[in-house]
Amino acid sequence: MMSQHVIVAECRDGKLRRVSLEAIAAAKGCMADGDRLAAVLLLGSDGAGEAAAASATAKLLAQHGTDEVIVIDHPSLGRYAPQVHLAALLEAAKALAPEARWWLGHTAIGRDLAPRLAARLGAGQVSDALAAARGADGRIVFTRALHAGKALERRAFLPGYPTIVTVRPNNFAPAAIVAGAAAPIRSLPFTPPQSHTIVCDVVRRASGTVDLAEARIIVAGGRGVKSAAGFAPLAELAALLGGAVGASRGACDAGYCDYALQIGQTGKTVTPDLYIACGISGAVQHLAGMSRSRVIVAINKDPDAPIFSVADYGIVGDLFEVVPALIDGLSSEL
Repeated sequence: MMSQHVIVAECRDGKLRRVSLEAIAAAKGCMADGDRLAAVLLLGSDGAGEAAAASATAKLLAQHGTDEVIVIDHPSLGRYAPQVHLAALLEAAKALAPEARWWLGHTAIGRDLAPRLAARLGAGQVSDALAAARGADGRIVFTRALHAGKALERRAFLPGYPTIVTVRPNNFAPAAIVAGAAAPIRSLPFTPPQSHTIVCDVVRRASGTVDLAEARIIVAGGRGVKSAAGFAPLAELAALLGGAVGASRGACDAGYCDYALQIGQTGKTVTPDLYIACGISGAVQHLAGMSRSRVIVAINKDPDAPIFSVADYGIVGDLFEVVPALIDGLSSEL
């Protein structure tokens, strides 16, 4: 039986987020012959310039192998407001198959929207999927982490119901542009709810232009950084590598950096290609947020620090000597 997969595309600062392309790849990897793939794009264009950028984003989605792109463009969607964005997705749902499988990124917005959408559609939900594959019986099996990554759970949905899935960033290779692909783009009218929250302004606290959740390279500091000024060489190394800066809870609690950078069980979960842990002891709470990184490099003065037990490469030494040496060596190579 034919199924419809729906990608809820997410933009940030007018650009399509990488995790949306990863969601397309995840959905494609689970599709059977005859299945269809649609993308839903919610935009808040206000002016000719933003409308042109919105059109370019829709065309980009159409080039990645989708069968259809549904665009809902209204000024009320410019800043994320749960009631408004949920109402827009419900309008899109009316134009799609009632038993569709919805794919969202496991981002701040995706984590907020997915359960709301599941409740309204009477759908099952799997959050933070690390992998997805079609089983021998035709059902799609999703893998997610439990107990701070100590165990893996595999789940499959019963047939006949809509389903909602959020995928963890950096766990699927992003979908590539399909040569000659040009899916039809359909616009839907939208009237926001009469009563809803209006977001007047957004204040972001970040260390740079690279989103920590989607960063391919992360340089993280712990209590061993000793001060806010101690994060300066880490930021320099991250900028040199085109990565982002993260931190352990200990560094955040000590006031060395903002909690927006916290990685761990009570912070963000990241899966970069390269994770450089500087002055981080390796408490289990921190490991829960980064242990699935593809390559882990640990820099610590204590040779018995727990972080070395999960590291692929370890450097026993003073980070204030090692990090500048790395910067000097990379600067001469790049």
